[in-house]
Amino acid sequence: MEQPVTSPDTAAQPQSRTPQQLRTRRRAFAAASALLLGALTLTACGGSASGSDKGKGDAKGGDAAAAQDASSLKITISAKDGSANASINGTTVTAQGGKLSQVTLTEAQTGKAVAGALAADGLSWKPAGKLERGTQYKIMATGKDDKGRSATENAAFTTVTSKNSFIGTYTPDNGATVGVGMPVSFTFDKPITDKKAVQSHITVDSSSGQQVVGHWFGTQRLDFRPQDYWKAGSKVTMKIALDGVQGASGVYGVQSKTVTFTIGRNQVSTVDAKTQTMTVQQDGKTVKTIPVSTGSAEHTTYNGQMVISEKFTETRMNGATVNFGGEYDIKDVPHAMRLSTSGTFLHGNYWYKGNPFGNAGTSHGCVGLRDVRGAQGDTPAKWFFDHSLIGDVVTVKGSPDKTIAPDNGLNGWNMPWTEWQAGSAG
Repeated sequence: MEQPVTSPDTAAQPQSRTPQQLRTRRRAFAAASALLLGALTLTACGGSASGSDKGKGDAKGGDAAAAQDASSLKITISAKDGSANASINGTTVTAQGGKLSQVTLTEAQTGKAVAGALAADGLSWKPAGKLERGTQYKIMATGKDDKGRSATENAAFTTVTSKNSFIGTYTPDNGATVGVGMPVSFTFDKPITDKKAVQSHITVDSSSGQQVVGHWFGTQRLDFRPQDYWKAGSKVTMKIALDGVQGASGVYGVQSKTVTFTIGRNQVSTVDAKTQTMTVQQDGKTVKTIPVSTGSAEHTTYNGQMVISEKFTETRMNGATVNFGGEYDIKDVPHAMRLSTSGTFLHGNYWYKGNPFGNAGTSHGCVGLRDVRGAQGDTPAKWFFDHSLIGDVVTVKGSPDKTIAPDNGLNGWNMPWTEWQAGSAG
């Protein structure tokens, strides 16, 4: 039977449906609604290639506005936040794109403030002194850029501990004027296993142009000297850049310093144990000959080149400290100048009876000069004391004893130059 043609007017009219047809229609509508809702949900979460960008445009606009309000000031704290081996002398704060206005550094445990100084230009800050080892600190820095927008940076760090760091005690000190025989000498408080790393971070240069070479005595002492004595009047500069340098497994340096000292006139004195005299020369010319008394036959004086390492107007000398038992204990030895670590001195003597000076060796190994008690008066010992510098050379010859060991005091001049160079880790 032929189906009737449905006109638009006819299609708009409601038609009767069976219950089964109605249920089928409802299921189809529900499925279509679910698809539509899913499409809307997908568009809201992920955006649509063909949808409006109005929402995205608003978000971008907000980010851009926030970026425009952000400060251009960049604050950098040298100690990294959370670090456990921070430097005790390298903590600084710097600013780029603006200026610092305030920096606060405190000990975390006690809250004690650490004094510091803000540079006049506002571009940097540093503590007034070294920080303590093995201590936790907190630091906060604030500032503004050229548009007045603020920025803040914070950090918490712990400085390197004594257990995990090493320090070198050195001589001479900054600003000193010393004799031509004065070496640069470091004594480290812990054994150094990476000698090359440590030595390479200590440089010693002289205005005279002399080559300066380091030499290791064991694992804790490092000396520097030229082949011959320093040139009189020259300037020596030592740069210590050991901060953060690993000297042994888990042990780091903490020093960063430049030291400059001056070499004075050239004074070398020669003690002749056979004639019991000392000849003092300055710049190659003899300025004085002094009668002395060197070591006795039982306690001879070392031969060799010895450098004055300490000077005392008065000091106590106790034989027990140098394995001489109770043979002597003099509490006020005048004009004493140390020549060796083991106890050799050149000093004034007021207690001898008679006149051994220039005649006989009577000491326990020292070089004695005539003097008076109290270190006063016009005596040979006082003259030599007043005309001597730390670093001056006193050479002993003619004694039946051996030559002093190069590491017994500052006496590396007794080592041949080739051997000295061989002991360098550079």
